[in-house]
Amino acid sequence: MDRTEIVKDFYDHVNEDVRLESSRQGQLEYFITMNYIHRFAKTGDKILEIGAGTGRYSIALAEEGFQVSAVELVDSNLAVLKDKAEGLSNIEAYQGDALDLSRFSDNTFDVTLVFGPMYHLYETGDQHRALDEAIRVTKPEGVIMVAFLSAHAIICTNYLYSWLPAVQGLKENFDSDYNVRHFKEQLFTGFDIREFEELFAEKKVDHITTVAADNVLEIAEQRYDFSMSDEDFKAFADYQLHICEKREMLGNSSHLLYICRKQIAD
Repeated sequence: MDRTEIVKDFYDHVNEDVRLESSRQGQLEYFITMNYIHRFAKTGDKILEIGAGTGRYSIALAEEGFQVSAVELVDSNLAVLKDKAEGLSNIEAYQGDALDLSRFSDNTFDVTLVFGPMYHLYETGDQHRALDEAIRVTKPEGVIMVAFLSAHAIICTNYLYSWLPAVQGLKENFDSDYNVRHFKEQLFTGFDIREFEELFAEKKVDHITTVAADNVLEIAEQRYDFSMSDEDFKAFADYQLHICEKREMLGNSSHLLYICRKQIAD
């Protein structure tokens, strides 16, 4: 199967609609991400979400009054998104791929969110194409937020259990010199943080920050004795919000955000 078939097959068999609500890790990722969107999005802004899934962010932002365009690759996810969007006149949803945003003109959006595609782009050329398209459709001085996964966190979250041994994870995610490997059979591909930041080195953007969205909660919730009350979660979320840009925290987090601003053309 090619990349799009692999991705569609996976999401056709999972309930993506509850991912950011059903666990403390998902709730924290959503809380941190929305906080940063609100830091940069202004009243009246046009927002594009690429890889919108079932619309958790897009619907919430439309309900807040933003003009939202949502692009989703997977038909089953898009159907849920469109169903949720009924009655909202300020959101448009399209089936599409991050590699081709030709339906949108240059310099259209104030804020562009790339929240799913980089998890599933394994070829360097595709990674750059997706980023270039996101930058192209963003207005000068507009903000682009790109979600990605830490390859090192993936080892901890996925391969420290008897059902997924560490040796397997190391072989799948790294070469013999521990450089990150990317290939479509992974389904989800992670990055070394410096490697991901270097994807933007020659692009016409200014780096604002890189953010750890969920700390170690994804692995913590695997413990049989994990428990977190609403009061504890509120306190931990506030803590995470205040330390999530610290470089020493980034590698602990499964989900990260790269945030940059598009430069004004010469």
